[in-house]
Amino acid sequence: MNELTAESLHLEDKEVLIDEIMNKYGQEILQLVYSYVKNKEIAEDLTQDIFVKCYRSLSTYKGKSKLRTWLWRIAINHCKDYLKSWYNKNVMVTENEYVYSGVPNESAEQTVIQHDEDQRLAEVVMSLPIKYREVIYLFYFEESPIKDIAAVLQVKENTVKTRLKRAKELLKERLED
Repeated sequence: MNELTAESLHLEDKEVLIDEIMNKYGQEILQLVYSYVKNKEIAEDLTQDIFVKCYRSLSTYKGKSKLRTWLWRIAINHCKDYLKSWYNKNVMVTENEYVYSGVPNESAEQTVIQHDEDQRLAEVVMSLPIKYREVIYLFYFEESPIKDIAAVLQVKENTVKTRLKRAKELLKERLED
């Protein structure tokens, strides 16, 4: 799918368009949301809500930024709204599940060690404050350039660099403990 413009939104059927957007960005949005809420089921529900919001707001997309940036902005704002919500603060949801897909042909011992290391790293990243967690996620997991991260988070590029540096320091400290 080519990057969408305001003109193409009027030409394509909204349902076909949202289906394409979901197919292209669905997994990335789900992972982004999970990085905020730390719960698979809640992340899936919020991702659905985000795409409903996106569907309803398609006519407001003016093409001034990339569609991906626009969608990430919706997702991040929705996650932050959820984290401030009464439900999140007053309802306890637990999750003891960790999904791991190992590389074939590894020894069982290597797989277990890698799984433990991956799980520890994921736990430490998820324990970071949101402003650091989001830059780590976008930079390393989404491989977004600093410029794009700044646009998505609506901050200056130097702010992203500072947060990334601080996040790495925190990760190093916590992993050494």
